[in-house]
Amino acid sequence: MSADTSQDRISLHPHTHRVRVWHGDTLLADSTRAVELREQGYPPRQYLPESDVQMAQLLRSTTVTHCPFKGDATYYRTDDHPDVAWQYAEPLADMAAIAGRLAFDDSVVTVQVDAG
Repeated sequence: MSADTSQDRISLHPHTHRVRVWHGDTLLADSTRAVELREQGYPPRQYLPESDVQMAQLLRSTTVTHCPFKGDATYYRTDDHPDVAWQYAEPLADMAAIAGRLAFDDSVVTVQVDAG
């Protein structure tokens, strides 16, 4: 049996659908340059360019995690929610398309993807 690789578990799907991320009434992100990451066992996640995120609304968290398929992630928080977003600044080679992009925890914020 071969070892599981990121290609077996994860697929990346760039698209131009408008993606907006809301924290209550505050717009945290607005992008038409998302990459949807689909990973077995997890809901699809929209990775948005940092330039499309209102970084002034986020604070760096102390949380750091490691994924054997994506690499090391750093996290961001809001004043009232820890770890609302994460980012792979230098992901593993297979995941280069998500480098520097942020994904959001849709159990805390509203991630709206417009139909295309």
